Amino acid sequence: MESKQSLEIRHHNAITTARYEYTELQMDLFFYLLSQLRKENEKGVYQISVRDLAEVTGKKQNHVQLRKATADMGSRVFEVQTRKSYKQIWMFQSVEYLDGEGIIALKLSEDIRPYLFELKENFTSFQLYAALRLSSKYAKRIYSICSQWKDKAETPQMEIAELKRMLGVIDEKGNDKFKKISQLREWVLDVSVNQISTHTDLRISYELSKRGRSYELIKFVIKRQAQAPQLSIAFEDPLDDNKAAACKRNLELLKIVRPDLVQQILASPDLVAKVNRFVYDLRTEKVKANTNAGGLLLKTLGLV
Repeated sequence: MESKQSLEIRHHNAITTARYEYTELQMDLFFYLLSQLRKENEKGVYQISVRDLAEVTGKKQNHVQLRKATADMGSRVFEVQTRKSYKQIWMFQSVEYLDGEGIIALKLSEDIRPYLFELKENFTSFQLYAALRLSSKYAKRIYSICSQWKDKAETPQMEIAELKRMLGVIDEKGNDKFKKISQLREWVLDVSVNQISTHTDLRISYELSKRGRSYELIKFVIKRQAQAPQLSIAFEDPLDDNKAAACKRNLELLKIVRPDLVQQILASPDLVAKVNRFVYDLRTEKVKANTNAGGLLLKTLGLV
C-alpha cells in the first residue's frame, strides 16, 4: 500500500486553474477527498475519517468547524474556463455526517466527476502529504499550479490579476484584498514560496514583470527536490472563543506541563495571548522552531 508521504493525487488542469476560494480546512478536505477517489465507485459517495484527516494534516478540527466548512463548500462554485465554454460547477450533491462514527460521507455531483476521473491527459498530479501539510491556503493553490508545470521548470507568464482571481484574492465584485504589490508579496507570494520550498517536493521562486510602471505579470520558477520532513504537531487555533482553553491545549502539545509554569501562564491574559500568538506564528512559519519549540516559547515569555 502506498504511503501518505508518496501518494500522488490528480485532477484536471481545468480544476487547477479554476477560480474558487476555499479556506485552509476546505482545501484539506478537497485534497484528502481526491486521495480517496476510485473510478469503480459508481455511486460517487466517499467517506472521510475525521481522525485520519487530523492525523495526516496534523490539525485537529471539531464538528462545528467541519460542518461549516462543508456547508460553505456546497454553496461555492468552481468557475472553469475551457476553449469551448465557461462553466460553474458545484462539488457535492450531498454531505452526511455519521453520528458517533467520526465519518463524513460526501457524494460528488455528476458535473464534477469528469474533471476528477477522465484524465487521459491534461491533468495535474501532486503529493497529497505535502499539499495537506501546507498551512497557507494560498500555498496549497500555488503548489498545485506549480505542480502542473513541474516538468517544464516554470509556469507560463500570467496576469497577476488572473492569479489573484484563481486564489480568491479578487472576489466576484472586483474587491481586491491585496491591492499593493508589497501586500501580495508579504501575505501570499513569499509565504507560499517559503512553505512550498520547505515542505514539498518542489522548490519555487517567482518573477514579476512590469507593464509601464506597474507590476502586472508573474511566473513561477520550479525545481524538483527531495521532500523535506514535516512538523507533525496539531496546534489549536489562537482565535478560539475560549482562549485560555486553547492556550492550555497548546502548552500540552508543546510539552509544557510543569504545574507552576502552566498556572502562571493561564493566570495572565497577556501570557495566554502571547502563547496563542506564538503558536499561530509557528504554524504560519513566522517563527522557526524545528526542535525545541516549547523551550523557545518559554524564552520568548521570559520564563526561563
